Amino acid sequence: MLVESQTAVLLTSVVCGVGALLMVVQTVSGHRAAKDKIQRARNRRTESLQRAEQEVLRYKQLHPSCDSAVILSLSLSELTKQLREGSLCPEDVFYSYMQKTLAVHKKLNCCTEILLESFDQLRTVGSNKDGLLYGVPISIKENVSYKNCDCTCGVIINLSQPAKKDSVIVEVLKKQGAIPFTKTNLPQALLNYDCSNPIFGQTINPYNPQKTSGGSSGGEGALIGGGGSILGIGSDIGGSIRIPASFCGICGFKPTTGRLSSKGIVPIYRGQKCVLSSPGPLARDVDSLALCMQALLCDNMFSLDPTVPPLPFNLQTYQSSKPLRIGYLEHDGYTQPPPCMIRSLREVKALLEQAGHTVRPRHCSISSKSRRSSCFCFRKGGPVDPCLKPQIHLYSIPHWLKRILKFLLKPFVSSASLSAPEVWKQHADVEDYISETIAHWRKYNIDVLLCPMIGPAFNFLYCGLSSLTMIYNLLNFPAGAVPVSTVTAQDEEDLKHFKGLYQDTWDKLHKLAVSGAEGLPVAVQCVALPWQDELCLRFMKEVEQLVKHKKN
Repeated sequence: MLVESQTAVLLTSVVCGVGALLMVVQTVSGHRAAKDKIQRARNRRTESLQRAEQEVLRYKQLHPSCDSAVILSLSLSELTKQLREGSLCPEDVFYSYMQKTLAVHKKLNCCTEILLESFDQLRTVGSNKDGLLYGVPISIKENVSYKNCDCTCGVIINLSQPAKKDSVIVEVLKKQGAIPFTKTNLPQALLNYDCSNPIFGQTINPYNPQKTSGGSSGGEGALIGGGGSILGIGSDIGGSIRIPASFCGICGFKPTTGRLSSKGIVPIYRGQKCVLSSPGPLARDVDSLALCMQALLCDNMFSLDPTVPPLPFNLQTYQSSKPLRIGYLEHDGYTQPPPCMIRSLREVKALLEQAGHTVRPRHCSISSKSRRSSCFCFRKGGPVDPCLKPQIHLYSIPHWLKRILKFLLKPFVSSASLSAPEVWKQHADVEDYISETIAHWRKYNIDVLLCPMIGPAFNFLYCGLSSLTMIYNLLNFPAGAVPVSTVTAQDEEDLKHFKGLYQDTWDKLHKLAVSGAEGLPVAVQCVALPWQDELCLRFMKEVEQLVKHKKN
């Protein structure tokens, strides 16, 4: 079996090499044509940053008593309370966060532009004083539509195509009194767990400049982790909210797909239905995630997007103190987390048991399904980000070469090019897998699941996909990441003996990706059944509180 696998890898490498050569020839002219577009986008970002700096300087000169340090130290619940009461004014909050964002961006390269309309919105925000997020500056991922701004997804051909209107989420946030003030960086084509693209460059981790902030909502993770934003909106199709949260030491939540409107959340390729994307919040604590969900799940959203089920946030479920029946797993049969993640997971398990919750080990394996990826966005030319090149070379193989590869690899691997009946069969397999998983949960009578997160933060140029997070997109289960610990010197020592489940190339790469992480945040993942978003958040809150209590 090992020989067969090695043969498959060798054949794939040879064919990919030919495909890469063909791609280089096809895209040289595209590189030249893309330079002007890239430069214009960078100029726009520079101009917006400079304008913001000028506005902040002017405001600080006129209001020297504004205590930014105090404002930035407040939690979202404390901040909204003081804004409602009038002990804080939206202007002081806005300019404090704008100033901090500019400083964080200079270190981490996390913003793609400042939303200059936010200065105008600040002057009229008083009309939304009753909103749950009145006066709160909010950052949004670059692929979240904002009128007159590009949603490039880090891809050249999407430049100079500004959105004609705000996404539904942005509209609702504004109605709730929030002020979207910056867009944040993402990886090219949203395709990996790094955060770099040829337009806006590499975003780095707020804890270690030699590490990535994660992807694809990596700009959000870096900005919030660095203190430049108190609440952000990202999107998640394989862990793209949870992974940056894990890497940057913050909280991130992927709701059930369909719970929040996806209108105006720009994907790299429309029509993909097998693994579903979901917009969701990132913040410093779980209460902030819950408040954001409560603000978004309102009549305004249900009216703007009738495809969203009119299910308001269930505050009673979130605030419940009823003991939980918790499933527990340390790996999924496919990906073995490094020692620091297992240690932290076991520590959280012990805390939950001590608090009176029932924790039941649960065995799970990931069935590997073939999937087809499309990277049409690169075919018209333009530079490819270094972290994506191995993937893009594979995707860009000409059709005739794919047919040869399919024939050669047929004895070893599933086909990467599916006919219509095969696609339908794949979707049916997914439906069966979801039903089987839910039945498994019910058999063991569990409410929620505690399982590993990807982490700690990767070194640069280690992109890829992980079953640890993507499986819950496939299942469409709500899932969130909560920071619980940091990597210790002993964890790094134990990593030297890490071999993974299969001792193959991927396990070796995983070990290299997470090495050198002492002091970096470590997170766990909390999961619930579909439409039980409030229960998932309640579980996340329980973990967060128990960890804080232990530290204190």
